[in-house]
Amino acid sequence: MRRTKIVATLGPATHNPEILSGLISVGADVLRLNFSHGTREDHARLVDMARTAAKKAGREVGLLGDIPGPKIRLGDLEGDVMHLRNGQDLTLTTDGTRNGRDTIPVGWAGLPDAVKTDDVIYLADGSIRLRVRESGESRVLTRVETGGTVASHQGMNLPGVEAVPAAVDQSDLDWVDFAIDHGVDLLAVSFVRSASDLDPVHARLVERGEDIPVIAKIEKREAAEAAEQIVQAADGIMVARGDLGIEVPIESVPQIQKQLLALAGRYSRPSITATQMLASMVRSTRPTRAEATDVANAVYDGTDALMLSEETAIGKYPIEAVRMMARIAEESERHLPYEEWRHTRTRHAEHDVADTVSYAAVSAAYQLDLSVLVVPTRSGRTPRLVSAHRPRVPVLALSERVETVRRVNLLFGVQSAQHDEPPNLDELLASSAERARELGYAHSGDLIGITAGLAGQGLGTNLLEVHRVP
Repeated sequence: MRRTKIVATLGPATHNPEILSGLISVGADVLRLNFSHGTREDHARLVDMARTAAKKAGREVGLLGDIPGPKIRLGDLEGDVMHLRNGQDLTLTTDGTRNGRDTIPVGWAGLPDAVKTDDVIYLADGSIRLRVRESGESRVLTRVETGGTVASHQGMNLPGVEAVPAAVDQSDLDWVDFAIDHGVDLLAVSFVRSASDLDPVHARLVERGEDIPVIAKIEKREAAEAAEQIVQAADGIMVARGDLGIEVPIESVPQIQKQLLALAGRYSRPSITATQMLASMVRSTRPTRAEATDVANAVYDGTDALMLSEETAIGKYPIEAVRMMARIAEESERHLPYEEWRHTRTRHAEHDVADTVSYAAVSAAYQLDLSVLVVPTRSGRTPRLVSAHRPRVPVLALSERVETVRRVNLLFGVQSAQHDEPPNLDELLASSAERARELGYAHSGDLIGITAGLAGQGLGTNLLEVHRVP
């Protein structure tokens, strides 16, 4: 059983019920909706299509809504694409001027004031480099140092420029409302710079009475420097290496990735490693050896999930990309230091009953050769804590709430199913064991571990029973 989860980004290549069902069938655990592209109507249709495809595939999957955040984006280009030549003079305009052969509209009015002569501007995920020659009231004159093709609404990076748009604005909060209204299971916040950048999203969720987990995308230099505070404030992190590799020296990215994944483990937060993991599979049926090694190294570093972006959004072989990622992850997991991680990976929180019980459950799984750890849950917190200790045995999360069943699909080693919670403890333990047997995680006579929370204690998960399956 593969433990590392796979996030697949939806796009034109997967706007098809059959392909979506195929993605889920071969291993996609979470489907990402990139709110930077497409209208609300487009994404509403994708949500419906994804739910239908999941039902056809016979699996619940999580939906991750990726909020655009303060990324500076190009405007509409004639024909949607434009080729820039080395040495070309190019004007970036913020006054709504339609682009011509040497002009590109930009969607942030503050750009001319934010840059100065000789600053570098990157387009198309860093593949195009512009050098600022001068800036005026609503225009920035640049020279193209490294050319290439750009498309409408692609992003722009300004390394070292401090004056950037606010982390979360009203349009982002509108996307939060959309996610709530359409049953999206997880939210990712782009271009986080500090822990406080998450506050508006958390406040809107509280205002709406929702508990959707919030994933902080680490893709700014400031975020990498404030990572420990961000990890503690978020419900998980994404190591978004595309923009991160432009914002910091590219040679620093591997070490930053390792540090971020270690921090996520220390605070028992799930982590996603993203961007260009199998990039050659956008056009090829096989990845390069370097890409396969990159995927494996993220697994060795302790990531909970691996994300495919262009590979499944616009690639020619989306299903093959998911299948290949699953194969690499499963092989890599055979060599993980589970026993070492149990003792060293997480920070044991003092006076946290659920965390202590979770650690005890994982220890019992090793010492007693348990077949499975069954974790009844409402919010998904206890499965997250159990997963963080990296048990070698499966973790089965059972919940009455279908949204929780879908959300825990992001957690390493956790499988999930809906289960009506009985009114008393004895029935909960018996029905949990029966559900594990029904789903094939245990057989009659096996020892399993079941966590639970005693009513009236106010302690959450505070009980572990070692149970023999009848």
